[in-house]
Amino acid sequence: MKLAVTVGDLNGIGIEIALKAHDQIKKLCHPLYIIDQSMLQQASQRLRIDIPEDFETYPCGESFTLQPGKATKESGRYSYDSFLTGIALSRQSIVRGIVTLPINKEAWNKAGIAYKGHTDMLADVFSQDAIMMIGCEHLFVALFTHHIPLKKVPGKIEAKALQAFMQTLYQEIKEEKIGVLGLNPHAGDNGVIGDEEKEISKAIHAANEALMQEVFVGPLVPDTAFTSSMREKIRYFVCMYHDQGLIATKALYFEEGINVSLGLPIIRTSVDHGTAYDKAYHDKNPSTLSYINAVKEAVRLAIKRKKFRI
Repeated sequence: MKLAVTVGDLNGIGIEIALKAHDQIKKLCHPLYIIDQSMLQQASQRLRIDIPEDFETYPCGESFTLQPGKATKESGRYSYDSFLTGIALSRQSIVRGIVTLPINKEAWNKAGIAYKGHTDMLADVFSQDAIMMIGCEHLFVALFTHHIPLKKVPGKIEAKALQAFMQTLYQEIKEEKIGVLGLNPHAGDNGVIGDEEKEISKAIHAANEALMQEVFVGPLVPDTAFTSSMREKIRYFVCMYHDQGLIATKALYFEEGINVSLGLPIIRTSVDHGTAYDKAYHDKNPSTLSYINAVKEAVRLAIKRKKFRI
């Protein structure tokens, strides 16, 4: 199975991770690295890491001089071009999916790229919202809202939109039980602390009715949703906003976590860490675990899509 690996910000740790993990990744899939040879050789020389003979590449973007540990417009543009090329290859079915290494939002901004990140770009390219799901095999959280100010979240919680989100999520993951968190402390205490849970309850009821089974449970009290006893029963949760889910996943499974974009015509998974400029090209030996898990999940999703003909 061929997967595109977009190399992210070349001033960060992504390319080092790709080179060091290649022997493990090629046992899982046939990786196609979206980087031209001149940039790969420049990174290889700086890292003092040999390029594997079977490290297959696909060209993109304009070459530039690396500035390790810095957010530059050149590195931002190159990471954007790598991702755009990966999307094109996936749409043409040349690859079965995309695995993305980390980009830097500041570098994208310096390059004049309007998107805040991969997920926003995917939503625009495909003219449909992508579901952002973060975690690992022990715990996954799907974010109903993600990169918006916290003060705007309550206004986004509307039963019909949340129901559609939950049904799309179920169709993608086919999980028997999915927890849905409330927004307010104590899940609103029956309206004493807030009434957004009324919309959440309506959405849960409507989604379960449409699916003709009790898949979604809640609204759950946010401060107890991720206890070990709860996670023994439920592994997947719908969270109302970014930090409600990510604080738990990153506290519990930081190095293992991945980012998955669901509800799109293509498969995209990613590492769930940043460019780590402080570690880039400094022989800090960054962990490859998140990257390997992202590849495993992309392979799993590709097999599942073929099985269910999604």
